[in-house]
Amino acid sequence: MAYDSDPLFLQVKEANASVLEPYAGKSRYEHHGQRVVMGQRIMQAASDIFLGWGTTIGKLHCYVRQLRDWKIKPLVETFDADRFITYAQLTGWTLARAHARSGKAPEIRGYLGKKNVFDDALVKFATDYADQTERDHAAFLKAIRSGKINATPQE
Repeated sequence: MAYDSDPLFLQVKEANASVLEPYAGKSRYEHHGQRVVMGQRIMQAASDIFLGWGTTIGKLHCYVRQLRDWKIKPLVETFDADRFITYAQLTGWTLARAHARSGKAPEIRGYLGKKNVFDDALVKFATDYADQTERDHAAFLKAIRSGKINATPQE
């Protein structure tokens, strides 16, 4: 506790092999928790001072971080075109900044090339993901209406 009303919560999360390993090869880090922590330290401008990794008694790889649930969710469905474009630009700049911190910007630029293949792939993924989210939400609502799921709407 920092103060009576300011508790410190640490979150322990299991770290498994990267989903990219089948395509990019094994990580140079033997410990999956270390791989996650090192990636976060590279990508974040200011890292969590409690960020670390370890192995549980059951031999599971994990990482530890301070739990701060300060996340906000922009209501993109309410954005007009100008606001959405601004949001997309800011998101892109944030992602580009994180990748630039990795020291691999020239390699990334070379990998992506000058054609729009990667851009087109991102657009396709985003569109497919949005469509799947809408299908999942419709199935969720149907399950609520049919009584398969008991849910109480928040107001």
